[in-house]
Amino acid sequence: MAQEPAARKLKIIAGADSFGCTLKDNLVSQLRDLSIEVEDLGTNKYYSVGEEIGRRVSQASANPDSSVETRGLVACGTGVGVGIFANKFPGVYAATCVTPEEAHNARSINNCNVLAVSGMLTEPDAAKKILQNFLDTPFKSPCPAFGSNPWPAEIETFLENSVSEMSGIGKSEEKVDVPCDLCSLLKNRKEGDFTPVDIMPGASMKIIRENPTSAIVRFKAGAMEPAHHHTFGHDLVVTKGSKRVWNLTKGTKYDLVAGDYLFTPAGDVHRVKYFEDTEFFIKWDGHWDIFLDEDLAAAHAAAEKDAN
Repeated sequence: MAQEPAARKLKIIAGADSFGCTLKDNLVSQLRDLSIEVEDLGTNKYYSVGEEIGRRVSQASANPDSSVETRGLVACGTGVGVGIFANKFPGVYAATCVTPEEAHNARSINNCNVLAVSGMLTEPDAAKKILQNFLDTPFKSPCPAFGSNPWPAEIETFLENSVSEMSGIGKSEEKVDVPCDLCSLLKNRKEGDFTPVDIMPGASMKIIRENPTSAIVRFKAGAMEPAHHHTFGHDLVVTKGSKRVWNLTKGTKYDLVAGDYLFTPAGDVHRVKYFEDTEFFIKWDGHWDIFLDEDLAAAHAAAEKDAN
């Protein structure tokens, strides 16, 4: 006769935010009185606690053959926020329970492995009963949702299959190619669309949109942008070539190549040197403007001094 598999040792990882910490402490004491191993992560922001416990339980669920079954206990003001963040991780089934019956159903029907409780709405005595049901109820056991009667065979089969089906939600076997708007924009550019930037020798620009302004900008190899600043901050992504940006306001320097991103805050004085024919996409927070802080000869001299 086949033997039932040995029950795995249970470990609970617990945590709470400031609204749930008192209730969590009470429940941790209950667990320790029951000689259940507890790792108490203490008190933190509700999303940090939910995330950390969700990640830890998810990692443990990926090893079902372990001799230890790891579950989570999370508490915040309502029990909802911590549960939402714990559920961001695969293999985590967090349920916010405010009655013992809900904890029973969550374990029996959904194989819940993270219990979320409300520190503001649930009294300690009720929470202890909720936790006890979470601990004692096996997956697929008869529960109040079905009159506490044994499940029919078809429901047993449904519940058994539901675990793998739930874990597959959100996954796609087919790779979906999502078009990149920036790549499409760059692909359709034409040489005649670019207008020389008189104030910057070797530069040309194609304005895509104004206020906020976005544009495609080109610079010839060896070109310089003398130190200057703008009224608005700007983001850029290099799509071709290489350049060096000195942020003179902050005393920093950045070497950028294709695929690199840089944000320069409004008013920051910066100088740029181009090592190759370079192209980049740039977006200003408002209308494009420029104010020079040095002449071109001074910019070349400063760049040469920096190289030495």
